[in-house]
Amino acid sequence: MADVIKLATREAYGAALVELKKMNDSVVVLDADLSAATKTGTFKKAYSDSFYNCGIAESNMMGIAAGLSTIGYTVFASTFAMFAAGRSFEQIRNTIGYPHLNVKIGATHAGISVGEDGASHQCCEDIALMRTIPGMTIINPADDIEAKQAVFAAAEIEGPVYMRFGRLPVPRVFDENYKFEIGKGALLRDGTDVTIIATGLMVERALSAAEALASEGISAAVVNMATIKPIDRNIIVEAAKKTGAIVTAEEHSVIGGLGGAVSEVVSETVPVPVLKVGVEDVFGRSGPALELLELYGLNAQNIIAKAKAAIELKNR
Repeated sequence: MADVIKLATREAYGAALVELKKMNDSVVVLDADLSAATKTGTFKKAYSDSFYNCGIAESNMMGIAAGLSTIGYTVFASTFAMFAAGRSFEQIRNTIGYPHLNVKIGATHAGISVGEDGASHQCCEDIALMRTIPGMTIINPADDIEAKQAVFAAAEIEGPVYMRFGRLPVPRVFDENYKFEIGKGALLRDGTDVTIIATGLMVERALSAAEALASEGISAAVVNMATIKPIDRNIIVEAAKKTGAIVTAEEHSVIGGLGGAVSEVVSETVPVPVLKVGVEDVFGRSGPALELLELYGLNAQNIIAKAKAAIELKNR
């Protein structure tokens, strides 16, 4: 049996920027003194004249990114998710979002799997924050294959994009034949009893959960929802109609993220039970990433439990 390939999506981000520059000379990369961690250091080494270290001044970096975009550059502004979505929210909203500028935000170290850095750096609120900005596209890739394609896709569209990457190496879900498209969900496994809609590193866990459910005679569909905004309403409605029960899974707060976006669509179109797997209304804590994922219930076992509960609700 071949070894499972594991790579952090932040690694794919850095590598993709180098490839993108070869195809698009307008690309410039900004970082807030974290290029070793965000992996934009790879780009810096290859294209030092197109790389700008803005120092530990994330809000200022977003203003610089906005300015560069107005003179024709395709700008990738990179820092930890906590400092991008959190510290720089006002600048992203007013300086990038409001004028709908062509700035792509590469937010690494998202979610609870930042690990030992603790609650101050574990951003589980960023999707919720970015969803409120009109015109903002939000992408949360499941593995390195999807992350790389997401960077290329982000560069092709006009307007602001928030890309969410992780620190933790994660198993590869897709092969090189996979085609990512902004605004489209992907049905990875068909099913009739319940649909698991997952994003980011929870996609691999959703697939594991579906396999375990199958061994118990429960047919679970799995949808990869890499684009949180604009969300694929069609695939959600189809899932609700076909299975009558949905579970969402994300490495993010259960408030305002994928679960919220899916619930909004379902409540407006095909009301069915929607249960959420994510970080409850709590802050994180310091600890090894894999242990934290277990501690906060971001695992296949919790998805299985929620799937069974959702099926029970629909059958009442």
